Amino acid sequence: MSKRISAKYKIDRRMGENIWGRPKSPINQRAYGPGQHGQRRKSKVSDFGLQLRAKQKLKGYYGNLTEKQFSRTYQEAARRKGNSSENLIALLESRLDAVVFRAKFTPTVFSARQFVNHGHVLVNGKRVNIASYRVKPGDVISVRERSRNMALVLEAMQLSERDVPDYIQVDPRTMSATFVRRPELAEVPYAVKMEPNLVVEFYAS
Repeated sequence: MSKRISAKYKIDRRMGENIWGRPKSPINQRAYGPGQHGQRRKSKVSDFGLQLRAKQKLKGYYGNLTEKQFSRTYQEAARRKGNSSENLIALLESRLDAVVFRAKFTPTVFSARQFVNHGHVLVNGKRVNIASYRVKPGDVISVRERSRNMALVLEAMQLSERDVPDYIQVDPRTMSATFVRRPELAEVPYAVKMEPNLVVEFYAS
């Protein structure tokens, strides 16, 4: 398990943005970076710096992705037909943990990964415990019946700070969600602006 779970909000402070839109984010009170040099005046960022920042922000948003996992996802996006940046977002949003998070079965993307790993999620009726599992359009993702009364799940379903996007249809009664289609960037409800085009430039340079 990545150490980032215990320090996830450091990403917010390092980026200077509340990337998940969470009320508890320290950036809401301290709009500067972590550490003793966090309040220094910011210098102009180079093109490479902007690309690196865009990559770190997008990678950090999806929780525990390693650099190897993220670069592999980019490589697949680049191989596919069409716009590489749109393909990258579609692949990231097709991850099982991302769908569980979007469906509001868990309150954070970090807890979604753990929730999947612990075997609480079914895909088309079969248990899947791999967070990076690639969900296909038409797949039905559901919470196991004996896991539906977990405090984590009940808390997430009541969250008002985010809505379920149109590319996922949720049935709260059965705690199931259908992955309707792979989304375009404009449809993904990021709390802050993501720039996958700069991520593509980072890897292409």
